[in-house]
Amino acid sequence: MEVIQSLVDMTAWSQRMAASGKTIALVPTMGYFHEGHLSLMRMAAVKADKVVVSLFVNAMQFGPQEDLTRYPRDFNRDRQLAEEEGVNVLFAPSTDNIYPAEFNTQVRVEGITAILCGKQRPGHFEGVTTVVAKLFHLVKANCAIFGEKDFQQLSVIRKMVKDLNWDIEIIGHPIVREADGLAMSSRNVYLSPDERDKALSLYKTIEHSKSRTREGITDANQLISEVKDIILASPGVSIDYVSIVDSGSLADKGTIDKRSVLVLAVKVGETRLIDNCFLFSEI
Repeated sequence: MEVIQSLVDMTAWSQRMAASGKTIALVPTMGYFHEGHLSLMRMAAVKADKVVVSLFVNAMQFGPQEDLTRYPRDFNRDRQLAEEEGVNVLFAPSTDNIYPAEFNTQVRVEGITAILCGKQRPGHFEGVTTVVAKLFHLVKANCAIFGEKDFQQLSVIRKMVKDLNWDIEIIGHPIVREADGLAMSSRNVYLSPDERDKALSLYKTIEHSKSRTREGITDANQLISEVKDIILASPGVSIDYVSIVDSGSLADKGTIDKRSVLVLAVKVGETRLIDNCFLFSEI
């Protein structure tokens, strides 16, 4: 596995692969790999001849009161895990290279970034779309793999690619969960044992919601109320949002149907966690 830090070297590598007829899959990450990340890498290896994993903690997508300085990092561990998965390139540029002193451009997707996490985290998605646009340009991948845990992020990236007519396929990978159902996240390491137990309220609401859908509930507001009651029954857990949205537009749904997705964001202590599910499991 090659470790590339230079932007010029990354693009040169990709150009050599394209010239030799090889396809490239990109897995954008902020590092501190867990099984969810590794699953993305495995899917990438199936989708293309070569796999590039980017590792970049993107300051632009963190708010001033968020966890940029304490976000977990372990480059040597990440490098070893990526190599064990057969990754061809670990692209690990510096912040100064991605955002030089004169950098003054942002990529913004309107509409679907103004709700849910975008409403709670102003400027977050401008940071995401700007860095992802740069990665697409530098790596020149044929496809990119994103986890479905951040359902809004995946929707925003797809919208950006569609609107700008970029020739790259965006592929979603299903959420990878711990044995007890908690969605895997680099931020799970922040949780104390007691908080870890309370965080399971997210998965409890997902299981409850799927069960209620099978029973025939169609009133989205009623189900949202039930979900909030389950979450708030755990002391120390607060709600950023609970919504049932359309899988395409992310618009709120009043009536539950096969396009309905339950999206959740909660804080367990100081740790913000997100999760989601299609309410009809056959989707």
